[in-house]
Amino acid sequence: MSIQKPKTIFEKIWDNHVVKKAEGYPDALFIDRHFIHEVTSPQAFDGLRKRGIQVFSTSRTSATADHNVPTKDQHLPIKEAMSRHQVETLRKNCAEFGVELYDLGHPYQGIVHIIGPELGLTLPGMTIVCGDSHTSTHGAFGNIAFGIGTSEVEQVLATQCILQYKPKTMKIEINGTLSKGVVSKDIILYVISKISASGATGYFVEYAGDTIRNLSMEARMTICNMSIEMGARGGLIAPDEITFNYIKGRKFAPQGELFDKKVAEWKKLATDEGAVYDQVLTINAEDIGPMITYGTNPGMGMRVSDRIPTIEELKEISERTSFKKSLDYMGLEPGSQLLGKAVDYVFIGSCTNARIEDLRLVAGIVKGKKKAAGVEVWVVPGSKQVEVQAKAEGLDKIFEAAGFELRSPGCSACLGMNEDKVPVGKYCISTSNRNFEGRQGPKSRTFLASPLSAAAAAITGRVTDVRELV
Repeated sequence: MSIQKPKTIFEKIWDNHVVKKAEGYPDALFIDRHFIHEVTSPQAFDGLRKRGIQVFSTSRTSATADHNVPTKDQHLPIKEAMSRHQVETLRKNCAEFGVELYDLGHPYQGIVHIIGPELGLTLPGMTIVCGDSHTSTHGAFGNIAFGIGTSEVEQVLATQCILQYKPKTMKIEINGTLSKGVVSKDIILYVISKISASGATGYFVEYAGDTIRNLSMEARMTICNMSIEMGARGGLIAPDEITFNYIKGRKFAPQGELFDKKVAEWKKLATDEGAVYDQVLTINAEDIGPMITYGTNPGMGMRVSDRIPTIEELKEISERTSFKKSLDYMGLEPGSQLLGKAVDYVFIGSCTNARIEDLRLVAGIVKGKKKAAGVEVWVVPGSKQVEVQAKAEGLDKIFEAAGFELRSPGCSACLGMNEDKVPVGKYCISTSNRNFEGRQGPKSRTFLASPLSAAAAAITGRVTDVRELV
């Protein structure tokens, strides 16, 4: 009788979904849930149409409109021609191929990576894909979730399988107690600042340690969401009682006895004692402070109380040219501090930080206060359900009194594919996931930070250490 080799959670899920394996070729991997939106699906549906084939499993395919949708006057026709065309094309494709669509006006509409978990479509042990890099968000539930390209979207629509080479495994273990004013967005920005925007390339990351286990599901989703920003294929966290309690009773989650049976299965997913990772990193939670980025990739981050490095302090000489170019774009000087830097816009939203917990964090800081003069503040819930809940809790009144604008659900100013763009040269503190050149609008300048830090900047009008306010 052979003794089975200990496996990581990643290896268990992957191996359980391999349909066909051949030496020297990618594995054929079965996909449990396929999320689609208006940006990366049109060419995929065209491919099916040209080949005269249908969607293999409409019951495993879920669609929503999010990237191109306006966040004001959603009941009116979309003004931007390209955005309107993409959303209308999604409607036509879903109607033709029998895919359920959570369109504008639907009570389940929202950002694809927010509606999956809140509807109970995202469950432990699954394989999940979407034509969107931040599909890694769903890994917070203990599943293998990753972004795919348009040709791969067609592959999954046609076969419910995808060809993939098995990534290497990395464990990032974080232990200790988080300091005052430090939340999950700070954790992941700190990790990326330490290993760089390419430090996890070729790996699938498992986050572990007591700091991670003590986080809510919303906070875990924020961390897994940004796994892609350090080059990882995805990130995941082993499911536990916090996971099961979050899932229980959700619209499409297993119910009653079936739920209890599933929980018993999900508990077996945890990494086995003695399982080996290709790389292991350990981090002390006490070292993490409120974080902010200063450059044009998420790896260019620091504690808000620190200063921007000088060119001489860079570890790699090869980084110097891109570092200088980045700071020139941002209008910042090497060696300078960001504290006190004036900001023009504050964006609270995106698939990283637009859940009800994020909005509650912001409301807790701003209640009874007013935004600084000259700062425009957009609060964009991640889904219709988040918007409804925020209003039920009176958060909308808190935002309104503070001078914040609560908008309707969508990706909004995360990526400038809709009407919500930051103007040329303006500085925005954003709770989103990317600070690339022009990401939030042509020649806009983005500082990534947590919802707490964004709220602090909205009140003070400048980059602020949130610990001064909490």
